[in-house]
Amino acid sequence: MTGAPQRCGYVAILGRPNVGKSTLLNVVLSQKISITSRKPQTTRHNLLGIDTDGARQAIYVDTPGIHAGAAREMNRRMVRAAASVVADVDLVVMLVDRGRWTAEDDLVLRHVRRSGTPAFAAINKIDLLPERTAVLPVIDRLAGLETFAEILPISALKRDGVAAFRNAVFARLPEQSHLFPADQVTDRSERFLVGEIVREKLVRRLGDELPHRAAVVVESFDAGPDLVEIRAEVFVERAGQKRIVIGRDGGMLKSIGSDARRDIEKMLGRKVMLHLWVKVRTGWTDDRSHLARMGYE
Repeated sequence: MTGAPQRCGYVAILGRPNVGKSTLLNVVLSQKISITSRKPQTTRHNLLGIDTDGARQAIYVDTPGIHAGAAREMNRRMVRAAASVVADVDLVVMLVDRGRWTAEDDLVLRHVRRSGTPAFAAINKIDLLPERTAVLPVIDRLAGLETFAEILPISALKRDGVAAFRNAVFARLPEQSHLFPADQVTDRSERFLVGEIVREKLVRRLGDELPHRAAVVVESFDAGPDLVEIRAEVFVERAGQKRIVIGRDGGMLKSIGSDARRDIEKMLGRKVMLHLWVKVRTGWTDDRSHLARMGYE
């Protein structure tokens, strides 16, 4: 890439909940910055992931899943956050599932078309198709929408087609100087990422009992040369949820803390002492002041 003009631009990854947006971003970056689970709407914030390859820099915006019927203020804010980015980026990637098109995909498509921003479609989870040719009808249906400049079959989980996806995205970006240093992979602080890791472990262990009624706030982050001491609060809406998170004799909270600590140590490259407390904040998912304190601006 020596001597090539620099390319740089913003790329929004849009899709309905649980199509694999965060997994795709983590694979593109070869680093985990966005939390994942099998539960829909795990992602709650727009999150930048910066992919730099020589003279090319793609700044991805991982967004919450766009869905209809958002009843709570938190969900409405998540949808607004996702929809708000499409007019301010250089490229939109609409991620779809290889086997199913839903009314929520129609909703995402409306946002993409309304923006007027150049768009790609990426068909995810092609590894689950019975044979490779089974993706051809899906490509034909998406081509018939006359919305997408490129249609790219991928499996984010298996990394199949991801290299071609990256190259297609890089080729679409405008010629301009890079906006971030080559070694920076996200705009979010380590403190924010710690809170997200703890929340991921909550969702993964308690997704059925505690669907989306928990939030994590990192109260202190004291980083020494060899040890990082972190204190975080887990907020739930009801006393019964608090008992579930703590578990019998504190066993569930200890397991969540151990899972989170291992990932945090891997991210920070240092030993971590993680302290977790569980607190009840009734109705926090509908309370604007609580949402603001927890980072849902």
